[in-house]
Amino acid sequence: MRFCLTTIFACAALALPGLAATVARPPRAVAGIRSVVRAGANGKLVRTVVVVPKIVAPRLIEASDVAEPRPAQAAFPAENLDIPEFVEATARKYAVDPLLVHSVIQVESAYNPRAVSIKGAQGLMQLMPGTARRFGVSNSFDPRENIEGGVRYLKYLTGLFPEDLRLAIAAYNAGEGAVWKYNNRIPPYPETEQYVYLVGRKYGQALRDANRKKEAVQQASATAIAASSPQQPVGPVYAPVRYVYDANGGLQLLNDQTP
Repeated sequence: MRFCLTTIFACAALALPGLAATVARPPRAVAGIRSVVRAGANGKLVRTVVVVPKIVAPRLIEASDVAEPRPAQAAFPAENLDIPEFVEATARKYAVDPLLVHSVIQVESAYNPRAVSIKGAQGLMQLMPGTARRFGVSNSFDPRENIEGGVRYLKYLTGLFPEDLRLAIAAYNAGEGAVWKYNNRIPPYPETEQYVYLVGRKYGQALRDANRKKEAVQQASATAIAASSPQQPVGPVYAPVRYVYDANGGLQLLNDQTP
């Protein structure tokens, strides 16, 4: 005769109160093993499957186990590119002062082609994704594309604010809309004000250094020219002499100082 397991446990629980107290607590079970437990307010016994999670001992994670996130690989790695030379060539291409471009890069990323700001600006010239798309940059971590896009953006901004370079620099940091919002003034954002100051200081210093270098080259050139010129002999200077004959046929020597 077949007996219902639930009925047997129910009868046993009624006959032996101690068993009821024992069954009321789920027995220790192995994961995936069927067990009988008391459920609900009426104390009805039900068949269930208890799954015990497997406990895994903690493991110390080494630094080598953590993969450092890397941005998209540049098509032209920075180590294969003479960045200063490319900056100057690109600046001349768009008629932007190379010294200004260098000053912006120094403040933006310190020439780090993998730099990423908290706000998401990327690469050497710290292009925001939207700005990169506007100026045809598909990979901001490619130094060539980044410099090209950044210089084009600077050219655009200097054209918008031709009377005051500080406004173009401020717009590079905060956007041209922010400059327009404050009636063509530097936006009163501490970050933007500090940015204009830093870029302006580096650009001014670069201009002074360039002028001093130019003057030194000119002075050296003048000295070289003077050194290569034939030297005039040093000595007494005589007035030119003219030879004439007098009325008696005598030869006389005259100069311009002869009365």
